[in-house]
Amino acid sequence: MTQTVDTPPPSQIPLIGTLGMADIFAALKAGIYDFRRAPQFGLFFSAVYVVIGFGLITLGAGHVSWVLATSLGFPLAAPFAAVGLYEVSRRLENGQPLIWRDVLGVVWQERTRQIPWMGAIIVIYFLFWTFLAHMLFALTMGLSAMRNVMTSFDVFLTAEGLRMIGLELIVGAVLAFLLFAMTVVSLPLLLEKEIDFITAMLLSIRTVASNLIVMLIWAAMIAILSLIALAPAFLGLMVVLPVLGHATWHLYRRVLYDPV
Repeated sequence: MTQTVDTPPPSQIPLIGTLGMADIFAALKAGIYDFRRAPQFGLFFSAVYVVIGFGLITLGAGHVSWVLATSLGFPLAAPFAAVGLYEVSRRLENGQPLIWRDVLGVVWQERTRQIPWMGAIIVIYFLFWTFLAHMLFALTMGLSAMRNVMTSFDVFLTAEGLRMIGLELIVGAVLAFLLFAMTVVSLPLLLEKEIDFITAMLLSIRTVASNLIVMLIWAAMIAILSLIALAPAFLGLMVVLPVLGHATWHLYRRVLYDPV
């Protein structure tokens, strides 16, 4: 039997507000504040994310093209990893106690709701990016570089290597922004309300389109901070991911509001 999900009536779908730069800075400030109030949760969820990242890098050890694709594409999974952080911020906002059993219980309960569908989209997106990055690598570098690239990073300093990196950054940025548009408010929304993932995803895209400049800046900030955090063996994500996760919740709360 096929399970169907009823789309909520229009009266239950949040309305889209207008964001300004002040909202981004306010959300970041609130994100830092939430992380300082409950650092144990932020460190836990980010540690799980970092361990998975190390695992992916280990699987591709010795294959520079895989390491490059994984390093650039792994942040795509960050929104799904931040679901636990959204729940922590939601509880702090509502004055609810932060108990490990309750926080992890809510995250566990989401397995039977709509968020796993978004997780599936993110996984497919990451796999597609990995395939595309390998294809760009092969097309740009050519077979002659494949003999040396496994043992040396020097090939990336050649004209072909720099062109390949630039191309992967451009293509990756476009794909990352599309995923950002689909998830930036849909994941927090699915955590808070009973709504199907397609409606949430479309609402997220409309929200980004309605606040395009501000959302572009926010996406760029996330990308830059995430790439910087990757440099010290992913360890920078232990701080950056929790702050951005909490901040995303507060930005979601600022841009969507319930109809009167």
